[in-house]
Amino acid sequence: MSAPGLAGLLRRAGEWLVEPADRAPLNAPPELAVVPTPRFPLVGVVGLARRCGTTTLARALAAELALRRDGAAVVASPSRPAIVPLGSTRQAGQLADSLALDERRAAGRLCLAACADAARLASATRGVAPAVMEVEPGTAALDAAPALDRVVLVASPDLEPALAAAVAQTIAAVAEPPVVAVNRAPDHGPWLVHGDVLVPDSRVGARLALAGREPRGWLGRAIGQLADLCDAV
Repeated sequence: MSAPGLAGLLRRAGEWLVEPADRAPLNAPPELAVVPTPRFPLVGVVGLARRCGTTTLARALAAELALRRDGAAVVASPSRPAIVPLGSTRQAGQLADSLALDERRAAGRLCLAACADAARLASATRGVAPAVMEVEPGTAALDAAPALDRVVLVASPDLEPALAAAVAQTIAAVAEPPVVAVNRAPDHGPWLVHGDVLVPDSRVGARLALAGREPRGWLGRAIGQLADLCDAV
């Protein structure tokens, strides 16, 4: 056999015996796309004074977070939550049925539940829906803060701003710096400088919030500002 003929025969034999480097194996499994697990915010709301509107702000904030995600949100409180009967959305009902929390009740856009353990609440809601937790002041707030994405301190207009600043500094030592929201804030006084969000007084808006609905008007705008600060973390 001539040299050119032998070379051609060897080349064809090599094509059968040697797999080209850029050719994938015939039975190679397809690459699977990695789908990231959603991570929803968990916010703690701490009242700095009696009857300062902690529950109202917690539910208003949760309703706003639910609306932004076109779904539902969770509000957890230390005891059985009371509701204002104005109906509930389908998403809120499904969320109430699915969560492993106590005393679950659907109200508006919200699933209201009883839970005083921030770590347990985080485990139940992180990949499911936004959650807002009513947290008792004092050591309970310090214990819960590391498990929360953001802490909101609710002040009343007659509270000394220095007290809110001292509590904020204490929490900032173990977690993200908290947001100070002044409920029923007047349009004058020291809170114009020391408050992060000034929440106006609105009885109609407060009733909507307690029913798990997002408030409108000036109250709705203030809650939107609060949600922006909580979503930023």
